Amino acid sequence: MQYHKAVKQHGLTLSSRRFVFIYRFQERNQSHRSNLEEKMVQGRKMKMILLLILQIVMAATAANVTYDHRALVIDGKRKVLISGSIHYPRSTPEMWPDLIQKSKDGGLDVIETYVFWSGHEPEKNKYYFEGRYDLVKFVKLVEEAGLYVHLRIGPYVCAEWNYGGFPVWLHFVPGIKFRTDNEPFKEEMQRFTTKIVDLMKQEKLYASQGGPIILSQIENEYGNIDSAYGAAAKSYIKWSASMALSLDTGVPWNMCQQADAPDPMINTCNGFYCDQFTPNSNNKPKMWTENWSGWFLGFGDPSPYRPVQDLAFAVARFYQRGGTFQNYYMYHGGTNFDRTSGGPLISTSYDYDAPIDEYGLLRQPKWGHLRDLHKAIKLCEDALIATDPTITSLGSNLEAAVYKTSSGSCAAFLANVGTKSDATVTFNGKSYHLPAWSVSILPDCKNVAFNTAKINSATESTAFTRQSLKPDGGSSAELGSQWSYIKEPTGISKSDAFLKPGLLEQINTTADKSDYLWYSLRMDIKGDETFLDEGSKAVLHIESLGQVVYAFINGKLAGSGHGKQKISLDIPINLVAGKNTIDLLSVTVGLANYGAFFDLVGAGITGPVTLKSAKGGSSIDLASQQWTYQVGLKGEDSGLATVESSEWVSKSPLPTKQPLIWYKTTFDAPSGSEPVAIDFTGTGKGIAWVNGQSIGRYWPTSIAGNGGCTDSCDYRGSYRANKCLKNCGKPSQTLYHVPRSWLKPSGNTLVLFEEMGGDPTQISFGTKQTGSNLCLTVSQSHPPPVDTWTSDSKISNRTRTMPVLTLQCPVSTQVISSIKFASFGTPKGTCGSFTSGSCNSSRSLSLVQKACIGSRSCNIEVSTRVFGEPCRGVVKSLAVEASCS
Repeated sequence: MQYHKAVKQHGLTLSSRRFVFIYRFQERNQSHRSNLEEKMVQGRKMKMILLLILQIVMAATAANVTYDHRALVIDGKRKVLISGSIHYPRSTPEMWPDLIQKSKDGGLDVIETYVFWSGHEPEKNKYYFEGRYDLVKFVKLVEEAGLYVHLRIGPYVCAEWNYGGFPVWLHFVPGIKFRTDNEPFKEEMQRFTTKIVDLMKQEKLYASQGGPIILSQIENEYGNIDSAYGAAAKSYIKWSASMALSLDTGVPWNMCQQADAPDPMINTCNGFYCDQFTPNSNNKPKMWTENWSGWFLGFGDPSPYRPVQDLAFAVARFYQRGGTFQNYYMYHGGTNFDRTSGGPLISTSYDYDAPIDEYGLLRQPKWGHLRDLHKAIKLCEDALIATDPTITSLGSNLEAAVYKTSSGSCAAFLANVGTKSDATVTFNGKSYHLPAWSVSILPDCKNVAFNTAKINSATESTAFTRQSLKPDGGSSAELGSQWSYIKEPTGISKSDAFLKPGLLEQINTTADKSDYLWYSLRMDIKGDETFLDEGSKAVLHIESLGQVVYAFINGKLAGSGHGKQKISLDIPINLVAGKNTIDLLSVTVGLANYGAFFDLVGAGITGPVTLKSAKGGSSIDLASQQWTYQVGLKGEDSGLATVESSEWVSKSPLPTKQPLIWYKTTFDAPSGSEPVAIDFTGTGKGIAWVNGQSIGRYWPTSIAGNGGCTDSCDYRGSYRANKCLKNCGKPSQTLYHVPRSWLKPSGNTLVLFEEMGGDPTQISFGTKQTGSNLCLTVSQSHPPPVDTWTSDSKISNRTRTMPVLTLQCPVSTQVISSIKFASFGTPKGTCGSFTSGSCNSSRSLSLVQKACIGSRSCNIEVSTRVFGEPCRGVVKSLAVEASCS
């Protein structure tokens, strides 16, 4: 080959393993090369050689990605792929390597992410690809970890992201109509999509160039709402597909939730369950782009969560019934920094009950149980990719799916989709116990490697250690220094205010440059009017599209209200004879991100606004009068969050529980390396910045309703977003993530804009730590650890292998220091409240103590051989609660 000759001729050594080239240029007789011109010639020569090698490397490592009926096909081989969503702007570049490695350790092959147009092009033709929006860096880090990427360009993303990921300037393009056969929209969509594809191509990131991107997505869940757009929806989807294909990425494209996705687009499924999904062509694989691992949190809502047994059941059912690509939405949810949360009223936390939590810590046992599931599925890969399953009934709600090939590979999935009763089934002449709402995986069609309802990963507690921000009598160890403040003026205070008759819609007025819009009206009240009757108050009636409204009368707060789509307020007010000022502050909490024509969902005070006599007589229509408008706050224009100002006031007393105040303090970072959060208990509502970085909107006074929460949630039966709830009657969110990389050891600045009124001195910092407690229950009916399976042992006699309870301290420097509870028999209760049942081996505690104390991890066989026989004829379990230190 020609490159071998070039390499040999110029003294380069080339070794190859997985097409990775290591080269070395050897210069000889350097003492004779003192001439500068000769060195320059040699340098140019070297560059040409390196360029040649780079081209050879890229050509050699390029992957051919296609698909067929069964799977994605990479370099001619079908792949069973397990994916997880991580959205790069919802974490920091410093967090990315750890998140990606934990994803790989959890058994993922692919990282899936949206591309966020509003972050990359905040102003038209002004692009941003730095910091949390460094998409290239994120993709390259995934590549370095040896994982693939699914790039969901959209560019509409939904994602509970402000305005669905569209930049709000798009709304003001003349003649534009979003997501339909509209030339202005298609022109902008194509321009941005091309920008992203070209950027990926320049960096050689598509698999066809040797990079990690094996799949791209255009549009997003359009099939859910396309009927509202009529005939233009069909031509728009055809155009979208054609446009994407014309960009020539060299890898397949998909459209999720798009049953009529034109060939060769792969239509894919989103939802809590996709086992019944069928692609629109027998030439396309069955793919699941969003398996919702939990649900998002809204201000005013309790916290949703999804039991891991149900999540694992959904995944196993999907692979059981022919799927070969599944993605968790989310695998790490992260944080809605800045003003990126959509909704409206989506919280700053986007934790999503994901296997890796908002702060980057493993959520156990969810992460561990899914890791074991992934291992079991991969044990079946040879059979899964080779053939379609043969599905047979084993009884009511009982099903077997068998993948069997002519070469001898065999894998089976046994499912009990009933929600009430466990079952015992006979399969291939053997008896198998199937808990309700579970799937057993048999990689060799004989032995169970995994059951979705039987968890063999310990529950690990997490805890926050709080440190007060209050000054502490001058102590050098105090975390927070004295607070200073600036009062934000009520009403109109900026020179760019303007007058308009009538009430203006907020988004069209602010272009979402700020959450805040002032509506101000001056009016004269004559002394004999009924609005001034002694002993009674006039009533100000306000109707708004949301999400928060404050009413100030003559500079004082008279009332407020909030709502998702509609606010209707009747506020008793005191007026004075003569001039009166009515100042209404309208506040958005994220713009709509989903639904047909979501871009036309308005905000702000659109009326009616009336002033009524308390005695039910006179009424004045205020909506049609001349209003003065101010976009944003004076403090925003002054840059109080990011720029030093001489306006800060430090004298006592600090004004608290008053609306419209900017606060500032300095603090030292909490010690250690654990994730950091601020507890905003004591404040009302506003926005916060740490060292100039916005950590998002805080609203600890937004309280979840009292209904719907239970002490436990039965995983059996179909999951829905409101099935499993916690935190009822409490603030939806009190803790707000502050990335460690944003902090200095000392001298950090915290700035708040408190719009509602609160006491910032009650704020505290917390470090989130994986707790010291481990809890796990493993029964005799559990499968042996999936790690005991190897490629050589699939067909071996596994009847001697027993279930094993495994404990491991989450921190590498910890060891198991105590066993709080251990019982082999019929233990009862859950972590923290275990009790022994009527059947209990007296040796339980001592044996577990001997096996575990002093070690970081321990493995205990769950059998009568180890613990003796405390009671015959009963399936026994081993329950353990341990502490690490």
